[in-house]
Amino acid sequence: MTGAMDGHAEDRGRVYQASGDQHISEHHHHVGGTAGPSSPDSVRLPAVGRPPAVLRDRAEVMERLRAGVEATRGGEVYVLYGMGGCGKTAVAYAAFQAATGEYGRVGLWVNASDRANLRAGMLAVAADRGADDGELLAARTGLRPAADLVWRYLDRSAEPWLLVLDNADEPEILRDGSWLRSSPRGTVVVTTRRAAARWWPGAELQHIGVLPRADAALVLCDLAPHSGTAEHAAQIADRLGRLPLALTLAGGFLSHQVLDPWTMEAYGHHLDEGERVQLIDRGAEALPGADPRHLVGLTWQLTLDTFEARGLPEAAELLRLLARFAPEPLPLTLLDHADISGVLPRARTETALRALLDQSLTELVDAGARCVQSHGVLLDSVSAATPAERTPVLDTTAVRLLDAAVPGVPDAGPDDPRLRLLVPHALALLRRVGEPSTLADALAVVTRLSVALHRTGDYLSAWETSRTAADVTERRLGAEHRLVLAARSRAGRALFRLGRYAEAESSLRDVRAAQERLFGVDDPDTLDTGYGLQLVLANLGRREESLALLRATVTGRRKALGAAHPLTLRSRASLLEMLPASQTLTEEDGALLLLPAECARLLGPDHTVTLGAAHNHAWALYLLGRFGEADEEMRLVTEGYVRRFGPDYPLVLAARQLHARTRTALGHVAEGIELMTDVVARRERGLGPEHPFTAASRRLLDEFRSGKWRPPRPPGG
Repeated sequence: MTGAMDGHAEDRGRVYQASGDQHISEHHHHVGGTAGPSSPDSVRLPAVGRPPAVLRDRAEVMERLRAGVEATRGGEVYVLYGMGGCGKTAVAYAAFQAATGEYGRVGLWVNASDRANLRAGMLAVAADRGADDGELLAARTGLRPAADLVWRYLDRSAEPWLLVLDNADEPEILRDGSWLRSSPRGTVVVTTRRAAARWWPGAELQHIGVLPRADAALVLCDLAPHSGTAEHAAQIADRLGRLPLALTLAGGFLSHQVLDPWTMEAYGHHLDEGERVQLIDRGAEALPGADPRHLVGLTWQLTLDTFEARGLPEAAELLRLLARFAPEPLPLTLLDHADISGVLPRARTETALRALLDQSLTELVDAGARCVQSHGVLLDSVSAATPAERTPVLDTTAVRLLDAAVPGVPDAGPDDPRLRLLVPHALALLRRVGEPSTLADALAVVTRLSVALHRTGDYLSAWETSRTAADVTERRLGAEHRLVLAARSRAGRALFRLGRYAEAESSLRDVRAAQERLFGVDDPDTLDTGYGLQLVLANLGRREESLALLRATVTGRRKALGAAHPLTLRSRASLLEMLPASQTLTEEDGALLLLPAECARLLGPDHTVTLGAAHNHAWALYLLGRFGEADEEMRLVTEGYVRRFGPDYPLVLAARQLHARTRTALGHVAEGIELMTDVVARRERGLGPEHPFTAASRRLLDEFRSGKWRPPRPPGG
């Protein structure tokens, strides 16, 4: 043995060299780890709320889409483009219904408005087409290419399908990772405001514009048939630019007036007298026609005025609150909280929400949880017209509601789709908030959301959330603001989990240097970044540098947080994993080997830190040659992990692999082979047969079977 560190780091573990032998860590990064997937979000039901009863005018485009979903066709990609509010989603919904109802295709609907929802939806598509939990977990944690997995199952689908990618207004998201592809087994329909052909090579583009005059009038008559004549309806349609969203809002208003019903003629007079708010369709490419936000603003303002006149001002306030968030599904649980009283009485939230639903100002949708969703054109229009004096309380209330929806102390656990639902709203709020102090509060919540995503294994969403949050707020809070640096630190930690070690090291070094200079070496934020950096250094093979930084982190956390704090105990548990076997006996005068019992006493036996400490303790015992003690501890740890994370979670497989080592070291070779056979099979399903982790497990299994495997030699042995 030359002493060169040429070992293989399995499962992103650390490579050790002790007593002349190399030992491979088995992914003991337990706390802050990932979790197994829960049941994926349903993609069989379009999240569109209430579709129009009759689809007006779109006969030509529907004929082309129907041709694309005929049983003998496949491989087509259609892009429906147009300005906000023109009814692209309604056309896609009609095509979806035709494909599933008339042509017997499987319908798959994915929200493509942001990276987190796109990835979650597409992985749910893979699950629908047969991907198992292990494969989905590997894709979610970045251990295998997610888009490749999805399209492999789409290409293998036994049934023909139609896939709708709705609200793809940032087509670069689809290009990153190559999410948009074609397949002979199905047809893809994309809805977007971005019309440039460079985004959609090989696709058939179809413009969805405003309605012809007669069809626009029919929309109003469909919704409010007793409010006036066809000519009155046509006149209103002209005033509203024949924009389907504006027509829907106007028709919803007219159809729900009970005490003092308005005629279409009266509604037209009010439109002529209303304030003309000049707004732009942000995010859309230049298209001819009237400004949709201006047109929509004419309709909802009349509705809110009526709410005020009828003694329901809470509806107007609730709509202004919704406009602080994104035009994506918003969990109803977020609104059902005492902190909403900053804007409207909690007891009146139900009534206000029903009023908005009745007027088509928002819709109920099922996105894996009960949600409300409002059109982006409407929300931008409402936000731009909100009185300046109302925005501080609206922002503060929105931040408090988001704060209540994010776990206070994020922990490792199963995949939680509800967290991803919060991401677009959190980032939208950062862009809306004006007051620096409120912005800082919002950033703290968004960073905590990133931590929660990280600890359920959604590393890509965690990275994108924290990175975007830092970018958005740095311009107003400054690059050296404590919370901006904390967000950058979390982004670096996520890069490490994604295997992007060089980027992670550079980012974390820069953040730690700034934190040391601004806050001191023993500041909790500095120590947290240092802990993340030492993980990166260990996986880059720089063991001495990593160990020195880890010891400094333990000392600093003891001083700053106390000996009983979970982060202090977590750092000490990492020493059990990092130290050579001989040093575990003398570290902390031998007290380190008592750490699992200390964690159980201070935190409880099922705490994440306690389980991780026991795992690392078993590894240390194994290196010391105390195979019987290590074997019993790994049996208990594995049982605890399976209860928490499920059988395919990488940490469970790493635990089983160490358990296989201890069983074999004790002479139970057949049991060791059985355990390793299961580990290899699960890794092959989840990661593929060529993945380095799979290959490492297969090598160990081969060594067990051939009788060539030898347990580690204890110090002095």
